[in-house]
Amino acid sequence: MRLSRYNLSKIDLPDVVVPDAKVFELPEKVLQFGTGVLLRALPDYYIDKANRAGIFNGRVVVVKSTDTGSATEFDRQDSLYTLYIKGIDKGTEVNEQIVCSAVSRVLAAGGDWDAILNVAKSPDLKVVISNTTEVGIQLVQDDIRKNPPVSFPGKLLAVLYKRFEAFKGSADSGLVIVPTELIVDNGKKLEAIVLELAHLNKLEPAFMDWLEEHNHFCNSLVDRIVPGKPQPELASAMEESCGYEDDLRVVSEVYSLWAIEGNLQVKDVLSFAQVDEGVVIVPNIEMFRELKLRLLNGTHTLSCAVAFLSGFKTVSEAMEDESFANFINQLMLKEIAPAIPYEVDYSAAADFAGKVLDRFRNPSIEHQWISISAQYSSKIKMRTIPLLLNHYKLHNFVPHYFALGFAAFIRFMKSEKSEDGKYVGKNNGKEYAITDSQADVFSEAWKMQELPGVVNALLSNKTLWEADLTQLPGFEAAVLHHLQQITEEGTHAILLKETTV
Repeated sequence: MRLSRYNLSKIDLPDVVVPDAKVFELPEKVLQFGTGVLLRALPDYYIDKANRAGIFNGRVVVVKSTDTGSATEFDRQDSLYTLYIKGIDKGTEVNEQIVCSAVSRVLAAGGDWDAILNVAKSPDLKVVISNTTEVGIQLVQDDIRKNPPVSFPGKLLAVLYKRFEAFKGSADSGLVIVPTELIVDNGKKLEAIVLELAHLNKLEPAFMDWLEEHNHFCNSLVDRIVPGKPQPELASAMEESCGYEDDLRVVSEVYSLWAIEGNLQVKDVLSFAQVDEGVVIVPNIEMFRELKLRLLNGTHTLSCAVAFLSGFKTVSEAMEDESFANFINQLMLKEIAPAIPYEVDYSAAADFAGKVLDRFRNPSIEHQWISISAQYSSKIKMRTIPLLLNHYKLHNFVPHYFALGFAAFIRFMKSEKSEDGKYVGKNNGKEYAITDSQADVFSEAWKMQELPGVVNALLSNKTLWEADLTQLPGFEAAVLHHLQQITEEGTHAILLKETTV
C-alpha cells in the first residue's frame, strides 16, 4: 500500500499522526520555491501542525525550482509524506511519525510556469518561502517574460509583477516573503536583487512603489538537522511498522528553529508561529544567529579535534563518554556563553546550550567529526576567535577549555603532503585527510619540530586570524602546555584527568 489521500483511512496506528480529510479543502496560501527536505521538515512541518490545530488554515504550492524535472514523485502520493522526528528532548527520547499534508501540489517551473503565474493571481496567496541554496540568491541578468525566467529572483519578480497586475497594485495584495537560504540578511539581499532586476526589466515606477511599500522581505534563520531519506534498513523497518510505502519519507532531529525578522503585520500573516516555540518572529534575529554561531557551531569547532584525537568517530558517540561530556559542558557554559560578542541574556544562552547538548546526544544523527573538520582553520577564525578576543576584553585570565580545544586543533592540523598533493594527518597510527585551504601553513609550521616554535608561529599568524594571539596574556603558554600534554598523554587521558579534578 502506497501513501496517498485515498489510503489515509487505512492507516490506523497510535504512533502515526494522520491528517483529517478537512485539510484537503483548505486554500493555497503559500508559494514555496524548493522541494528539499529542510523545507518539508521545517516550514511545511510548522504549517501542517498549525492546520491540525485549526490556526493557519492554508496549504502550500511548491515550485520545483529547477527548469528541468517533473513532480511525478509527489503526484503519485498526493504530495503527502511522512516526517519521522527522532532524537532527545530535555533528556527524554522522542520517536514521532507525522503524515504531513501541508503541501497541496508540486509544480515544475519548466513545464508548469503558467500554472505558477495563476497562483500569483490568487487572492488566497499570502506568503512566499524559498530555499534554493545560497547560489539561488544572486543577481543574474534575467528576462521576467521568459517561460520561465532563469534565476530564482527572476521567477519571484515575475510572480510579484503578475500579482501587481492582477490586483492593480492594491495595498492588501502584497506578500510576506521569507527566504531560508543560509546567508546573512537573506531577506534584504533578495529584496535588493529583485529591485535591481525590476529596473533592468524596465518595470513601471508604480510597481516599484508597490514592491517596496506593500511587500515584506524578511531575514530569517533556520536550524534543524535533516539528514533526508532514512537509510534503507531504517526505511524498511518503518515501512513494515507503518504498513505503507512512502518514497518521500523524511527523518529529522527533534530541535527546530525558524527565526524570522518581522513586525506585527508579518506576525499576523504568519499565524502558524503560534503553534510551535521553534518559530520566533521578532524585530531583530541577531541574537539567534549569535547563539547558533557560537554555542552550536563554535562548540562543534572547538571540540572537534579533542573528540577526534580521543578516538571518537561521531558526535553522539563522544557524548556518551562522561569525560568528553564534561568538557563540552564546561566549554559552553563557563567560557563560550559569557564571551558571546553580542548582548545575550545568560539564561537564554544557558537554555540554548541545554538544547545543543540534547542535539549532540542524538544517536539518530550520525554527525562525523572528520566531516566537521572540513575547512577547520576558517571555522576557528569565524566562529571562535571573536569569542576569544571578547573573553579577554571582559577578563584577564586564560579560558582553560578554549585553550585545550585550540591546542588539539593545532595537533590535528599536523600533516604531511602526499604524492597526490593532499595533506594527511596521523593519529594512533591511522591516517586521516585534512581538508583545509590553509593546510600548507600548518604543515610548514610543524616542520619546526620544537613545540614552542610551532605554537608561536601559528598563534602570531595575522593572515590566519586577523590578530596576533600571542599578545593575549597567558594564552600562548596555555596552548603550549596543553599541546605538550596531548603529545605525551593523548587528549582522552587529559579529559579523564579533568573529570576527576
